[in-house]
Amino acid sequence: MRRRKIRFRNERQPATAEAERMAKKVKVKSYDDAVSWLRDHGFDALEAPGTSGRVFLKKYNVSAAIERAPDGGVKIFAYPGYLIGGEISKLVDYGHQKVLKTTKTEVPATADHLQALHQYAEELKEGAGGISLYNESLGTVSSEYKYDRVKGRDLPEAERPKRPWQKTEPAKRPA
Repeated sequence: MRRRKIRFRNERQPATAEAERMAKKVKVKSYDDAVSWLRDHGFDALEAPGTSGRVFLKKYNVSAAIERAPDGGVKIFAYPGYLIGGEISKLVDYGHQKVLKTTKTEVPATADHLQALHQYAEELKEGAGGISLYNESLGTVSSEYKYDRVKGRDLPEAERPKRPWQKTEPAKRPA
């Protein structure tokens, strides 16, 4: 009877030829290649009126805009947002609730909205030759975070409002 060695998940595997063939660099796509790839993969592309080299892309009721970069590559002009009333919304995180905000309205974001945004963003990065970051691939990333602990932290330190623990108490009067 022959014995088999059982490997556990945490044991180091030897490098394989497949692992060595994996890409080490991200291939930069040209603007024209990216637009044709996106069209081939179900994105509706609409040329922006009055400009050349700028395209609005729509899929899953989510939209974004890309433009030709000076080096011939792709640059994101308008970040992905769910379409509400024909306007690209911005995802805002209030800590207890994520909302889709436009210039006219604010709508609570549902799981379907977030899933569509996440799927769209991943496909857009793949088509444009962008880098897919680990934290972004875990879920949807908001455009703004507006809950108490982070409110005002983007301001210079001198302009930030004082926190309750930073305020000085008034002197107590003797009785």
